[in-house]
Amino acid sequence: MAIAIDGPAASGKSTVGQALAERLGCLYFDTGVMYRAVTWAALDRGIAIDDEAAVTALAEGLFIEVTEGTADDGRQVTVLADGVDITWAIRKRAVDLNVSPVSAYAGVRRAMVAQQRRVAAGRAVVMVGRDIGTVVLPDADLKIYLDATVEERARRRWRELLERGKAADWPDVLTLMRRRDRIDSSREVAPLRAAEDAVILDTTNLTVDEVVDEAERLVRDRAGT
Repeated sequence: MAIAIDGPAASGKSTVGQALAERLGCLYFDTGVMYRAVTWAALDRGIAIDDEAAVTALAEGLFIEVTEGTADDGRQVTVLADGVDITWAIRKRAVDLNVSPVSAYAGVRRAMVAQQRRVAAGRAVVMVGRDIGTVVLPDADLKIYLDATVEERARRRWRELLERGKAADWPDVLTLMRRRDRIDSSREVAPLRAAEDAVILDTTNLTVDEVVDEAERLVRDRAGT
């Protein structure tokens, strides 16, 4: 089966998607890391984020690999860009501040969608992102849209940063989360929205295990097992 999980930032997509993939014994793939990798590479190479043509050209030539975690440092996966391990580099504040405009560029999205479809082809996969059910895998066997209040999602991101030893200001995290939501939902190319046939799960007051249990139930029901 191909399972698409979409939703806004910090709605639980990555955590739930990985846990569900482990239960089902299939590939877990978070497409958001690809856009973060392009953003990191642009910043690292001194390419202006507002230079759409240059960023698109970078995305078209960047070789991104996403594998199972290769280090015992809390990572869910390992992300490589042209062979360089950027797993934690793509979580830096500079990337947070610039990934939304990068991911809104039509050329960047085309380049990344092509790679994402290649990864999913002929495999059982749980693919996570913001446009999986609507664009990347419109024929997915099951589409799930995770959501939560912006305050709850900001709280989760704030706690994640503190747990990793990063300085984080709660009002700043909340402002950034609202900005990300606005950009993602209003962009011209593949705006964030639930697919018409997606099952919407509000995770605001649910534990991770409760969300994963419900997602697994949906999979089993869809598969008839």
